[in-house]
Amino acid sequence: MARTVLAIDGDIVAYQAAAAAEQPIYWGDGLWTMHAWEQDVEKHIDSFVTGLKEDADTEEVITALSDTANFRKVVADYYKAHRANNRKPMLLNFAKEYLRTHHNGVVWENLEADDVLGILGSSSDEYLIWSIDKDLKTVRGRHLIDGEEVTINESEADYWFFYQTLVGDATDNYPGCPSIGPKTAEKLLAKDPSWDTVVAAFAKQGLSEEVAIEQARLARILRNGEYDNATGKVKLWEPNGSMTPPQVNGTKQRKASTKA
Repeated sequence: MARTVLAIDGDIVAYQAAAAAEQPIYWGDGLWTMHAWEQDVEKHIDSFVTGLKEDADTEEVITALSDTANFRKVVADYYKAHRANNRKPMLLNFAKEYLRTHHNGVVWENLEADDVLGILGSSSDEYLIWSIDKDLKTVRGRHLIDGEEVTINESEADYWFFYQTLVGDATDNYPGCPSIGPKTAEKLLAKDPSWDTVVAAFAKQGLSEEVAIEQARLARILRNGEYDNATGKVKLWEPNGSMTPPQVNGTKQRKASTKA
């Protein structure tokens, strides 16, 4: 039987576990407090990861966690800027640290968890990606979706990459192409799922290819070959297939602090 390593989106697991552990208490006279038990976070994570391993039929896991530095903020400073003042679950950092120490958690310099999964999943068929983030559809390879294994080929991954570039992502705070929603993007790409279609859509809105490239770089989940493990540099996507490194440096894969 071929080896399978389950590659887990640790950001999602940590957030869900930390949020679920929070309990509000009303003390009367208008006073509310919030508390959370670390033990509840641990139990949630252990149970969830065990379920994923059963679905994947493997005991080998690697849990990807986002670095505090993010190369996309070099590409565009507005990326995820709207989240700066959002309250995070009080035990989020504890949950990430627990994943790091108990479920093979890793942080790669300047990368989000999605990128680590994308690089691993597109580098070898050994890896089976789990995430509920729709952006992972832009990555070729094996995916665990609703308990079932699904394989996304490169053409499908490219389609979803172009689609995401067109529609943008309000959650991550990048707009995509103005006036292009999901239905319009699907209609355009059904005719020609190519970069030329993306450029034409932006041009119709009076926007240059450079604007389209910026949106594509924000939408792009990194794949194998787009991150230099020796230097820690990200290779930015280019339409012609070449890659341009931004002015961000890092280190090879490391197990590191997950403080936000």
